[in-house]
Amino acid sequence: MALNASVDFGTGGAEEVFGQWVEAALIGASAVACLTRGIARREERAAWIVMALGIALWCAGNVVFNSLEGNGGTLPIPSVADALWLPGYPLMCVAFVLMARSRLAHAARSLWLDGLIVGLALVSVASTLALKSVMESTAGSLAVVATGLSYVVMDLVLLILVAAVFGRAGWRPGRAWLVAGGGLLLLGTADLVWLFQTAHGTYVDGGPLDVMWPAAFVLIAVASWQPAVKVLASDGGALDAALPTVATVVVVALLFYDHFDRVAVLGVAFAAATLGLVAVRLFVTFVQNQGLLSSSRRQALKDSLTGLSNRRALMLDLEDATGAARSGAPLAVLLLDLNGFKAYNDAFGHPAGDRLLVRLGDQLKQAVASHGAAYRLGGDEFCVLIPHQTIPIQAIVDRVVTALSEDGAGFSIDCSQGLALVPTEAPNAEGALVLADRRMYAQKGTDRAPASRQRDDVPMSALSERERGLHTHVAGVADLAMRVAARLGMPIEEIDEVGRAAELHDIGKAAIPDAILNKPGPPDSEEWAFMKRHTIVGERILAAAPALAPVARIVRSTHERFDGTGYPDGLAADAIPLGARIVFVCDAYNAMTSQRPYSDALTSPDATTELRRCAGTQFDPKVIEAFCHVAGGAEPRLIDLTR
Repeated sequence: MALNASVDFGTGGAEEVFGQWVEAALIGASAVACLTRGIARREERAAWIVMALGIALWCAGNVVFNSLEGNGGTLPIPSVADALWLPGYPLMCVAFVLMARSRLAHAARSLWLDGLIVGLALVSVASTLALKSVMESTAGSLAVVATGLSYVVMDLVLLILVAAVFGRAGWRPGRAWLVAGGGLLLLGTADLVWLFQTAHGTYVDGGPLDVMWPAAFVLIAVASWQPAVKVLASDGGALDAALPTVATVVVVALLFYDHFDRVAVLGVAFAAATLGLVAVRLFVTFVQNQGLLSSSRRQALKDSLTGLSNRRALMLDLEDATGAARSGAPLAVLLLDLNGFKAYNDAFGHPAGDRLLVRLGDQLKQAVASHGAAYRLGGDEFCVLIPHQTIPIQAIVDRVVTALSEDGAGFSIDCSQGLALVPTEAPNAEGALVLADRRMYAQKGTDRAPASRQRDDVPMSALSERERGLHTHVAGVADLAMRVAARLGMPIEEIDEVGRAAELHDIGKAAIPDAILNKPGPPDSEEWAFMKRHTIVGERILAAAPALAPVARIVRSTHERFDGTGYPDGLAADAIPLGARIVFVCDAYNAMTSQRPYSDALTSPDATTELRRCAGTQFDPKVIEAFCHVAGGAEPRLIDLTR
């Protein structure tokens, strides 16, 4: 880079010439390293190829510069070297932006602003010094001044870009970004220091400053081979506030100094822009804080499981509603407590209980959507506020009771309720809750024992009560499963376990509400998630009896697919218990050959053909082979399971 009207080169010593060509070689090697990285790896390919092109142009500029210097030539301004050096800067900036798009995940806008604030503060100081140096080192022609300013602008853009990206990364960019950004920062800093030294006559050819340019490109080359790891920034750390604060103090000091000794207009403009961004940052911070405050308030008033309003929200709403009720608008306070839910939880497990609460909460919300507001007070307690009764209150109560009721073969859920009217029966919110609570527990004491006590009955009896003909179905599956197990050479005790698992593999459906199990159409995503837990529930039911523990393990895996896409654990191949693989095949065959409301029964050959088609994906091929021998009446032979 030369900013004088012309540069007259003498003949340098051998040591000086050697140093110049070593510098060019290092820069060229850096370009090759970046290009190789771009070709060798698919990720960020465009970024590193563009970076390699920018460094290559810079290297070419050095070659031209060194050639003319070695031949004692005179280099005009602008020169061929300038035409090669200057395009390298925007190419490197573009490459850096491409990397930023690839590596930086979404983050708060405030992080970008922090980086820009720091970057503009840096360039406000740098431009103040650099512009003065440019003006002092030029002969005053438009072309010379424009060339010098071009270098200044490019260097300032580098500073802003690196600071913005580092700020976007929360000032914790990681090793790869530190090396790459450090290389670009070193390049810009070397240019600006050179401008300053040249203007003041302190630059020494071949001195320490000359090492900074090749070192910058070597750092970029090293960064190109670092792993391309995405940066997940966190907002709000001490460093996030400290750096923009220091930057703000610096630009304020610069503007204060301008009153005593005029600085470059561009430096003042950058300082003013920095303060403008600080104002924007304050506004963004205010908006973010308001959003966080609003979100925390909403979360504080919501039940995390059901999404209904919680007890805190009830007390706030109740105060407002009772005030309106005393002014003439009647208010009904309805407290509700589930019957049979504890037994359901004990029998089927807390995950199944949580899913049932979510379902009941949704039904309650829909039941009162146009008449009032629903709340979950905790556990299995709910509340409904019904202001401005547009329909008879008993009709709304009946809807609520229906919404909080579910029946299944192994359980029955209903609710006790207590109603209080404001202001006719209670003058205020506290009195209404006390009265409603007293009435609810009075009703609870007179209710019949919940049907969920059926959990102590024999499992098959519970299932048979739900689905007529179920005994015939499971008996057929069990018979097939035991014959296949024998065909595969399993021990007698394991054959018996397979048969019992085949009989009880659907026991977990006892926890599924009839409304889902008997739904005429396909289940929605929530209902399907409920259905998919029946094997886990079945395992829990059976595992309560120590003698059935081996059967429980088989039942859990009866819907695992051979290719690993089944449920509940996504097991594959031999990781699935052999008994479960057998029951899965026999149950599928029985289902295909049975008449269903939504499909006709297949013939035995057609069902066998379908099983063979799914061997290796849905079913174990060895089990399919054994099953086909059993179902086809072929002469029995044992299959070697070690193959």
